[in-house]
Amino acid sequence: MRTECQLDQFRVVHQDAHLLAVHKPAALLVHRSPIDRHETRFALQMARDAAGQHVYPVHRLDKATSGMLLFALSPEAARPLADQFARHEIRKTYLALARGWLEPAGHIDHALPYRRDRLADADRSRSAEPQPAQTDYRTLATAVLDRSMGRYAQQRYSLVELQPRTGRKHQLRRHLRHIQHPIIGDVAHGDRHHNHLFHEWRGYHRLYLAAVSLQLTHPYSGERLHLSVPPQPDFQATVDALGMAAAMPL
Repeated sequence: MRTECQLDQFRVVHQDAHLLAVHKPAALLVHRSPIDRHETRFALQMARDAAGQHVYPVHRLDKATSGMLLFALSPEAARPLADQFARHEIRKTYLALARGWLEPAGHIDHALPYRRDRLADADRSRSAEPQPAQTDYRTLATAVLDRSMGRYAQQRYSLVELQPRTGRKHQLRRHLRHIQHPIIGDVAHGDRHHNHLFHEWRGYHRLYLAAVSLQLTHPYSGERLHLSVPPQPDFQATVDALGMAAAMPL
């Protein structure tokens, strides 16, 4: 199943003399990758066009994940921002739809081996040993869907707020799989039966994971910035269909 990229959902969320924050729609690559050689549009290119100048990515989002993406407008601004990400001083918040009902709140402390991509990872010397990884979560709402699957007449889902304390590859997706509450629409780490159910029910396929806010220190003013953006409409429409719209934090 492929997620259709809604390019009209790309937009500038914040811009000043040093920073550019945009909303990246699901299924849009941040930059050119050997994994998807057929792709011709990239968030980096669109951000450059929006800013009217060269931009410098300071972090990334998976292709399937939608939401807040930050760029610097100069190398001098990029370095301190990259350092903040490396020191885990930038607070990132995500929303996800997960299978089952999670606890009201929790902390996942589960080391994750680095997974090399055969095409995209040029550095073959990087260790594949498990790396410390921590994620905090808070359950915002739960829902029951009247759709039968196997021996169950109804299915349970949770709207979850996630805050990673570390930045491992696919950390949120792998951590929720680890606690047996995979994210809906996750092809690599999810539950294919629930993925197909949502595809048939909603009429489209997407990963229900969205980066909705970043809290960071401005590299020049020292001001603490809180940048936020709601999930794109297809995500919000599914949350509404599950009766959980009132729990959305934005």
